[in-house]
Amino acid sequence: MSSISLPLAQARPEPARIAALSAAIALNLAVILIAARPLPVSLPTLPRLVPPPALVRLISPSPQPPAPPPVELKPLPQALPTPQVMPHPAVARVPSMPVADGQLAAPVQDAAPAAATDSGTPAPVAAVEASLAYLAHPITYPAHALRGHLEGTVVLRVLVDETGKPLEVGVLRSSGHAELDRSAREQVLAHWRFQPAIVNGHATRAWASVPVTFTLRG
Repeated sequence: MSSISLPLAQARPEPARIAALSAAIALNLAVILIAARPLPVSLPTLPRLVPPPALVRLISPSPQPPAPPPVELKPLPQALPTPQVMPHPAVARVPSMPVADGQLAAPVQDAAPAAATDSGTPAPVAAVEASLAYLAHPITYPAHALRGHLEGTVVLRVLVDETGKPLEVGVLRSSGHAELDRSAREQVLAHWRFQPAIVNGHATRAWASVPVTFTLRG
């Protein structure tokens, strides 16, 4: 029996088939890659925090305190002005001469011999006119005259003995107010003291004119 051997033809891939296979493979790979890609995680949407509205609290005004009761102002009593009493130096009617210790002596006169009495005692020498210095001259404003705002100057005629004490006081010229005249006379007679007049080296009685001024300050 005869055998016939036929040469086997080698199969060669076709280009179209290769291209189709390649496209299929690429498509499969793409699908696999897409399938294997992790899905994006969607984060939950957080609500937006809105600050709460501010609370407005109305504060009611505090009640006003009650008005104080009206104060009744009483007029102050009118203050009495401070009195000012100004004793003036005694006015001499005749010239006088100063002696020691600031004393003002009576004018030097020729001493007349004293007339002798029946008992042989010399009669007292008559008082002379002199200007006398003050030793003490306190004075107080009379209350009635102070309330009545009385002012003025009274000139007194004063008889001073050998010790400087007033013996007699009379009004030589009035101040125009009897209250001032009376008060000045009484106070000079009771409280004032003078330097006695000196005649021939001896203290003697003397008359002097003494002005006293009552005046109110302010």
